[in-house]
Amino acid sequence: MSTRRNFMKQSLAGALLLGAAPVVTKANEWIAKDNQAITKQPKAVNPFKLGMAGYTFLNFDLETTLKTMEKLDMHYLCIKDFHLPLDSDDEQIKAFHAKCADRGVTGYAVGPIYMRSEAEIDKAFAYAKRVGVKLIVGVPNVELLPYVDKKVKEYGFNYAIHLHGPDIEIFPDATDVWNHTKDLDPRIGMCLDIGHDLRNGCDPAEDLKKYRTRVFDIHIKDVTDSTRAGRGIEFGRGKIDFPGFVKALREVNYTGMCSLEYEKDMKDPFLGIAESIGYFKAICDMQL
Repeated sequence: MSTRRNFMKQSLAGALLLGAAPVVTKANEWIAKDNQAITKQPKAVNPFKLGMAGYTFLNFDLETTLKTMEKLDMHYLCIKDFHLPLDSDDEQIKAFHAKCADRGVTGYAVGPIYMRSEAEIDKAFAYAKRVGVKLIVGVPNVELLPYVDKKVKEYGFNYAIHLHGPDIEIFPDATDVWNHTKDLDPRIGMCLDIGHDLRNGCDPAEDLKKYRTRVFDIHIKDVTDSTRAGRGIEFGRGKIDFPGFVKALREVNYTGMCSLEYEKDMKDPFLGIAESIGYFKAICDMQL
């Protein structure tokens, strides 16, 4: 439809140069009808919510993070420990939530948190309970999964393993996480990072469909290539098929968070974040 609109605008410009009044009138009628048709298209209804992965703001304090989210009309944050340390006491946690509430933001999960011992797992679960969330995004050593299973049963939380593509040895893609968790408590699953999944040669939309019962969180990003060489880039400029992925989200009725994790220009990411959020929201508004 945009091609047709551009054609009509170009035709109108040419007609104006030639002084062809009847053509101008007809072109104006076409453009009016085209715009009316676009306006009448219903806005899509999506079961999922859009949030921000705290890692996006690695180089910025909480105030900058929340101010940016407020400006971008973003209301959900996956909390990283550089904004709220794991040893935070109740007063610090209360102050953190108050700052979030002032900007219309809710912390919906904590992580990713790396866990290399049972003591670190204990600390992470106790932290999540004090923070008041029911979802931990974690990266445990593989041999610790039975202990994670025990703690999930004890606390009743969901535990989403963050996959990392080909960059680290453990949990490179959705299939690997599935194979490690399918026989554990059903509350242990994955944070499906679609960029890293693609970089490991996988199809994020198909993996969402296959493993939907174990997808508890999603990190959305675009990457320049579907190999290890792929790097973060503004949404819509890379290799991720966002219309196809949003269609899959609707197909499986995913009701969790899709949190933007922007990893390009991390010391000055704000224009890229805004462009990416605008692009993804536009895709989400479409009837695909």
